[in-house]
Amino acid sequence: MKNKQGDLKDIAKVFLKLGFTAFGGPAAHIAMMRHEVVIKRKWITEQHFLDLIGATNLIPGPNSTEMAIHIGQDRGGWKGLLIAGFCFIMPAVLITGCFAWLYKGYGHLPQVQPFIYGIKPAIIAVIIAAIYPLAKKSLQTIELGIIGLAALLLSLMGFSEILVLFGSGFVAMGLAAIRQKRTNATLSFIPLFLLGDNAFTGPKNISLFLSFLKIGAILYGSGYVLFAFLDAELVSKGIITHQQLIDAIAVGQFTPGPVFSSVTFIGYQVNGFSGAVVSTIGIFLPSFLFVALLNPLVRKMRSSKLFAAFLSAVNVASIALILVVCYQLGKDSLTSWQEISIAVCSAVILFRFREVNSAFIIIGGSLAGYLLLLL
Repeated sequence: MKNKQGDLKDIAKVFLKLGFTAFGGPAAHIAMMRHEVVIKRKWITEQHFLDLIGATNLIPGPNSTEMAIHIGQDRGGWKGLLIAGFCFIMPAVLITGCFAWLYKGYGHLPQVQPFIYGIKPAIIAVIIAAIYPLAKKSLQTIELGIIGLAALLLSLMGFSEILVLFGSGFVAMGLAAIRQKRTNATLSFIPLFLLGDNAFTGPKNISLFLSFLKIGAILYGSGYVLFAFLDAELVSKGIITHQQLIDAIAVGQFTPGPVFSSVTFIGYQVNGFSGAVVSTIGIFLPSFLFVALLNPLVRKMRSSKLFAAFLSAVNVASIALILVVCYQLGKDSLTSWQEISIAVCSAVILFRFREVNSAFIIIGGSLAGYLLLLL
C-alpha cells in the first residue's frame, strides 16, 4: 500500500495530465476524471463519484475544478485538495497567460480553427460514453427515473439549473419522508453556499480581485455562464472591450482545463502579469473554500435516509443537465458529414474499447478534423 507521499505524487500526476489534456468544458472534464479515478485507478467508487458530481452542482463555481478538488481531498486530505486543484488549474492558466501575452503584443490570436474543428464531435462521444454507466448507476428506482426525466425536460425548457437540482432533491426528500411517516418533521436544507498600479495591491488589482471573487462565489451553472457575468461586470463598465471578451471566450474554448482560466487572459489585458495573477486567484479561491467545507458532509448525507434520497435525486438531475449540455453541443457542432463521422467513430471506439483514454480520442478528433477539412 502506498504511503501518503506516494498518494500526493499520484494526485499531482493525474491532475497535471488532466490539466493539459482536458478539452471541451466541464462535462468532458468530468468524463475524463471518471476514467482516471474510477475506472483506471479505482480511487473512489462509481456511487461516490456520482455523489461528488451532485455535490459540486449544489455550490457555485466551476464544476470540473471542484470535482478535482473533491477527489484530491478524498485521496490526500487538505494537501491533496490543494495539489489536485492547483495541478488541474495551472496548465490552463499558463497556456492562457501565453496567449494573453501574444495578444497584448500583437493584437490578435493565432489561427487554431483547423485543429479545434474535430475536438467538439470527439468530446460529445466522450461525454456520452461516460454518462451511460453513470446514468445506469444513478437510476436506481422508477421514482428516480421520473425525477430525472422531469429534470431533463425542465432544463430543455430553460429553467434555472440550480432550481432543477434543488427542486429534484426536495421532491425526493419529501417522498422519502412520507414513506418513513415523518411528515410532521421539519425538513430543511440550507444551501451550503450560505454556510504602484502594477503592484499586486494596487487599486486596479484590488478591483479585479474583488470582482472575480464575487463572480466565483455566486456563479452557478456551466463555465460558459461566466461570460454573461463578465459582460455585465467588466464590459458594461468599460474595463475591457467587447472584442477582448470575445477573444477571452475563444481562448477559453481552445485551451485545455477549466474555462474559468479565461479570466487570466482578461486580467493580463487590464493590468499585466499582476492583474492575471490576482484575477486567477479571485475566481478560483471560493471553489477551494466551498469544497473544503462540503466534502466531509457528502458521506454523512449518504448515510442519512432522507439526505440520501436528496442526494440520489440531485445525482439524477445532474446527469440530466449533462445530457442537455451534450444535446446543445451536438446541435451546434454536428452540422457536417465530417463532424458526424468523427463523433460516430469516437463513440464506437469508446464503447468497444473501454480502456481507451479519452485524451487520445480528443487528440485523434483534432487531427481527424484537420485532415478532413483538407478534403
